[in-house]
Amino acid sequence: MDDIEDAIHIRYMHLCDQLNERQKRLFAAAEANAIGYGGIAAVHRATGIAPSTIGRGIKDLQDPASLSGAARRPGSGRPKLANTCDTLLDDLRAVVEPATMGDPMRLLLWVSKSHAKLALALQKQGHSVSTSTVGRLLTLVGYRRQVNRKTKEGADHPDRDAQFEYINDIAMAFVAKGQPVISVDTKKKEIVGDFKNGGSDYRPTGKPDLVRTHDFLDKELGKAVPHGIYDVAANAGWVTVGIDNDTAEFAVNSLRFWWANMGKARYPQASRLFITADGGGSNGSRVHLWKRELQNFAEETNLSITVSHYPPGTSKWNKIEHRLFNHITGNWRGKPLTSRLAIVELIGATTTAAGLTVRCELDTRLYEKGIKVTDEELSSINIKRADFHPNWNYTIRPRSYADD
Repeated sequence: MDDIEDAIHIRYMHLCDQLNERQKRLFAAAEANAIGYGGIAAVHRATGIAPSTIGRGIKDLQDPASLSGAARRPGSGRPKLANTCDTLLDDLRAVVEPATMGDPMRLLLWVSKSHAKLALALQKQGHSVSTSTVGRLLTLVGYRRQVNRKTKEGADHPDRDAQFEYINDIAMAFVAKGQPVISVDTKKKEIVGDFKNGGSDYRPTGKPDLVRTHDFLDKELGKAVPHGIYDVAANAGWVTVGIDNDTAEFAVNSLRFWWANMGKARYPQASRLFITADGGGSNGSRVHLWKRELQNFAEETNLSITVSHYPPGTSKWNKIEHRLFNHITGNWRGKPLTSRLAIVELIGATTTAAGLTVRCELDTRLYEKGIKVTDEELSSINIKRADFHPNWNYTIRPRSYADD
């Protein structure tokens, strides 16, 4: 709702000096009607107009004949505090600014102090103001509360865009030749049990799912570790739900599940596989175990495996994040993940209007953490690194290809 409220605030600030009381009331009512549920509260936050006034405006719009009386002439009514005290707004800014966060160039700033605390601070300076008046004054000077918004990705790598182009070019070349292109990653670990799950779902009125107050791991039920594989060309997903550690062995074993159950049948003539992955985690660019296990997978399948990693801080660009994982999260929103079977079924039931299908399987194997790859094992990996960012882009082939 933040963007909508910002837009309402901007429109109101442009018009408010030209509107009389009735027109302001009708403007606020029209905006609230356009939003629908929660509209009155949103318009109140954006304009400072009292919810009761907005409600009167809505009634006036529903029954124009109910419009009562002429608007008061300009200047009638109690004088505004901001007009009677020259220092009030400046004092308010001075109180707010030490607690202000955000970009000072934004049209709207936001504060971390409550209206009551701000009113108390102004009262100590001799101003006769209430908490509701502070709310209106904050709107007047362009301050409002806002939630955090994720937009920063950290420092951009100078070759970030070039790596995106590199990945796109390889993916298009593979798809054109009928070779599989997949995006891989591990979704956030989930604790299993009757715990609160974000979002909401339809339930009979007054009968929400009852869940535990505290989210402490249930040692009997354990946790679920979903590792996903998204087939870019087929718009199909595979998720392996592990019960133990998220390691490179687990990630590559998920590849084995996918290849045996989906990939091999869909690409019977495949000789190559292109994988896009994040720069960190179990399938990170610096993980030796990831490369050793990929070598084993290449030997088993006789596939030449090309891997490209996304630059640091750009994991959200990985296709699997917005083509698979977000739909899984939406599918199980508001539903307690009461068992591993329930998680498998909810993931497997995920579909979209664009035709996404998902298959899911439980992996009950235990994976040891901290496995060290020896220098001998590293030297035996048949890896060919690309000229462009060789740590991010490389191909691992079966050892029988060594002389090719």
